[in-house]
Amino acid sequence: MDGVVLQLQRKLIDYTNSLFHEGYINEQFSQLQQLQDESNPNFVMEVVSLFFQDSERLLNELGKALGQPVIDFKKVDSHVHQLKGSSSSIGAQKVQNVCMTFRSCCEQQNADGCLTCLQVLSSEYFLVKNKLETLFKIEQQFMAAGGSFPM
Repeated sequence: MDGVVLQLQRKLIDYTNSLFHEGYINEQFSQLQQLQDESNPNFVMEVVSLFFQDSERLLNELGKALGQPVIDFKKVDSHVHQLKGSSSSIGAQKVQNVCMTFRSCCEQQNADGCLTCLQVLSSEYFLVKNKLETLFKIEQQFMAAGGSFPM
């Protein structure tokens, strides 16, 4: 491997490790990465892109549901449950954690708590989205420079 590829590989490993260390992703993300290989080099990016699409739809639905004069907490909880499941499946740990708190607020029918959780959830979602998009850019640079999986 030439110097550029090694440098990008180190950057990719360090950045991925920082996401684990900061709690943005967990072991489930590693398991997802293990399914990616030369025959399907964009597997993780494709799965995570579906998570992004689904999450943004659910965040919009949550905003609408919590904006109603009478809140249907079962509907809100259903959306949060879906988001918790999809975040769990890709290893988005911080998003998953907020969803657990959010579901507690739904069970208690705590409208203010739900609104606060929605703000925190949106913030954590967009943070993890940004971080994973950065990870994918580094990964693409690594591949374009001649790197290959598994590392």
